Amino acid sequence: MIAHHVLFWLKADTSTEQKAAFLKGLQTLEHIEVVKNYHIGTPAPIERAVVDTTYTFSLVLFFEDLAAHDVYQVHPVHKAFLDEFRIFFEKVIIYDAQN
Repeated sequence: MIAHHVLFWLKADTSTEQKAAFLKGLQTLEHIEVVKNYHIGTPAPIERAVVDTTYTFSLVLFFEDLAAHDVYQVHPVHKAFLDEFRIFFEKVIIYDAQN
């Protein structure tokens, strides 16, 4: 199993409407056939020194294996998301984990 965790920091001038469109774009990624499970979220109101709440959106996708992850990376839906929404990214950090 591969967990693909993406944290997005959107630019400060991103409007509420643009954030809503970004969220809808994230939701399209669920429909890629190799995605086993997914979660989209925003920072929880947890105040602890070790918790980073500075990001705008969190996306966690689960894949059966590395081959499925690789299919996702070049999938037309994923590429369309990036083409449309990368202009809103201030920063992106990705954590990939396997078991």
